[in-house]
Amino acid sequence: MSKIIGKRGINYFHRLNSASFTSVSASSIEKGQNRVIDASLTLIRERAKLKGELVRLLGGAKASTSLLGVPLGHNSSFLQGPAFAPPRIREAIWCGSTNSATEEGKELKDPRVLTDVGDVPVQEIRDCGVDDDRLMNVISESVKLVMDEEPLRPLVLGGDHSISYPVVRAVSEKLGGPVDILHLDAHPDIYDCFEGNKYSHASSFARIMEGGYARRLLQVGIRSINQEGREQGKRFGVEQYEMRTFSKDRPMLENLKLGEGVKGVYISIDVDCLDPAFAPGVSHIEPGGLSFRDVLNILHNLQADVVGADVVEFNPQRDTVDGMTAMVAAKLVRELAAKISK
Repeated sequence: MSKIIGKRGINYFHRLNSASFTSVSASSIEKGQNRVIDASLTLIRERAKLKGELVRLLGGAKASTSLLGVPLGHNSSFLQGPAFAPPRIREAIWCGSTNSATEEGKELKDPRVLTDVGDVPVQEIRDCGVDDDRLMNVISESVKLVMDEEPLRPLVLGGDHSISYPVVRAVSEKLGGPVDILHLDAHPDIYDCFEGNKYSHASSFARIMEGGYARRLLQVGIRSINQEGREQGKRFGVEQYEMRTFSKDRPMLENLKLGEGVKGVYISIDVDCLDPAFAPGVSHIEPGGLSFRDVLNILHNLQADVVGADVVEFNPQRDTVDGMTAMVAAKLVRELAAKISK
């Protein structure tokens, strides 16, 4: 549905540029688009300022997690349901069926551990005819606005995996250098230009590596990879750990130390890194994945200064088991917030 709405908005503004609508100038359309973008960034900026001031007033936080939703699904190659994920994840985070403490004992109701600056209004921006080049810039600028408010660090709720490119780009540019990336996924998402779309969710890490935004990229949970995925991995020096060798790799992956000599570590979790027995609500179901405890062991034991993260590719439209995958995504967010905040 989001893809249909987005195309309708974009096509409408394309028609305004046709001969039938010569009364509406391109400059007028662009001015309108700029107003919508400016309003969107102002909303994120003011929310981030408010949350940053609160955390600073409370004191004692060197780093504090702040949620930023990016409800984008149109760069998915199969289903667009991830666009509807951010509100469902938030609902599950604060669900009354569980308490607000993380496994390692941090209290999520403490703003020094977790705040929320809301969503980038992706659909409203696209409905004005804004193309993906500008949209990706808006996402990057939104992330930088969060990072402007020390000690806030972004934890981004997707959305499809295309959002990782503008988010990592923003984190790297804001910190002034590359980061190490821990990427948990069933797929390497490193196609050069999947189906002709350079911003495809299957190409996000190709854009990240091309841009020099990561020094090391470790991909864990891989079990759907073709020849191009392996060749692209070799091209960019990616460390790919496939599920077929996970039992051998487990001791190392559960004792990672990353980020030395760079600006920090970014963690990207595609929910389909998990076996569908644990997370059926994803667009691309790939049997033979990680258990939820496998993922938590990797996260809890990781030695790193985590400067940002995302949780992506949860598809509420396929989450048919009483919100089970929403709760799984929410717990990933909770444990990532604990990892980032200090």
